[in-house]
Amino acid sequence: MSGNSNFDDLFAMHQLDRPAPAAAFPAGAMPPDLAYEIVHGELLLDGVSRTNLATFCTTLVDDQSKRLMLENLDKNIVDKDEYPQTAEIERRCVHMIADLWHAPDPATTPGTSTTGSSEAAILGGLAAKFRWRARGGSGVPNLVAGPVQVCWEKFARYFDVELRQVPLRGDRYDLHPDDLAQYCDENTIMVVATMGQTFTGLYEDVAGICAALDELQASTGLDIPVHVDAASGGFLAPFTAPDVEWDFRLPRVRSINASGHKTGLAPLGCGWAIWRDTAALPRELIFDVDYLGGSMATFNLNFSRPGGQAIVQYYEFIRLGRTGYDRLQSMLYRVAQHLGAGLVKLGGFELIHDGDPARGVTAVSWRLTEPTDFNLYDLSERLRARGWLIAAYPLPAGRQDETIMRAVIRRGFTRDMADLLLADTERALEGLRKHPVAVSLTRAEVGGFTHSARPAVAAVPTIAQAQDTAVSELEHTVVSGVEHTVDSEPGTKG
Repeated sequence: MSGNSNFDDLFAMHQLDRPAPAAAFPAGAMPPDLAYEIVHGELLLDGVSRTNLATFCTTLVDDQSKRLMLENLDKNIVDKDEYPQTAEIERRCVHMIADLWHAPDPATTPGTSTTGSSEAAILGGLAAKFRWRARGGSGVPNLVAGPVQVCWEKFARYFDVELRQVPLRGDRYDLHPDDLAQYCDENTIMVVATMGQTFTGLYEDVAGICAALDELQASTGLDIPVHVDAASGGFLAPFTAPDVEWDFRLPRVRSINASGHKTGLAPLGCGWAIWRDTAALPRELIFDVDYLGGSMATFNLNFSRPGGQAIVQYYEFIRLGRTGYDRLQSMLYRVAQHLGAGLVKLGGFELIHDGDPARGVTAVSWRLTEPTDFNLYDLSERLRARGWLIAAYPLPAGRQDETIMRAVIRRGFTRDMADLLLADTERALEGLRKHPVAVSLTRAEVGGFTHSARPAVAAVPTIAQAQDTAVSELEHTVVSGVEHTVDSEPGTKG
């Protein structure tokens, strides 16, 4: 009997008497239940996505969304001839988003779904480069931006565009309109304005940026378009800050990218690129492909990808509507404001973004305001011990000596959870004040994070030191002042 595998416990099977395959392709097979348990068991070491306040991405989907994803797992969204209704649903989403963003004619507005806002941003950048070239542009093209998500660095490097990133100065956290004149010239293909900066969560002044470019055109003749990176704010501002003008209401805005899988509430793997009109999307970027018996237009960087994400995006649009999105996002802003007020009450913190819907996304960002024997990286590590994943990182060029923290409030994060986080933060602060961290972590040890200057006074490992590598496992990490996101997607957009 004991030799019969039918009577063996799953965890007594001989395949578990050796390390899991890692460096070489396995020679033999194993039962699917056993393979599942190996993978499942390893993934228990990941952080809990619901308490990951570093990511902007959706971490909670309902049962209906899961069913739609599963039912459409095998549909390739690019096979429009084979899956015409999936193509129709994608088309509906494009026009709904165009309407949301005040496109002149939503029914004819060009756009596409993407794997995330990073792909969408790159498509927007390519369109701007092609328009510049069609106008007779020569030399090295450039784009002007403030603190941006790493996807823009990738776009600039991969497509031979100079990224003119305006450094921060004074008390500024983002790109200001009065910075533009000295950075723009005849080779500027566009200015990127950000609705929901990854570092602080703040909105940039898109209307002010457009007005400054209007003045620049009046004085120099340079007609420079604006692309709005609305990875996080594109599905917030229309509902909770409708009077803030940032979209196609501004004639200079030619294209917008956004993450459906962030505040759009779709599952991971959903982004959107929308152009103002057909004139803003050069025809050379669109490919007519004969595929599986039909002809289809495509202008994505990716080809084969699942259709479930766009399908669930449509489900969320029709399930919630404007009223539902407004109600949900407004609730999240109230939670963010409650968290921000609680942090201020703890003392020693200054808020950068307090969760005001007119100023930024559903997030809170803050910095220390008084000298301490610890810093925000230490606090981040202590909070991780309780399961909270909250990013701490230096600001971009111009203010890299300053460190801040940011917590993103998403669907599923309630006021009760905010109170739990505040209580854990208070306990962490008490512990750090009573038992200062003995060992400073180096930049290399924390995968690119930088501690503020503090001498290493002991070689004895501490709790914080034992957790140092865990910091770099956050979905959003910051290297050299630029945030990298797993879904990048951007933050990020991903």
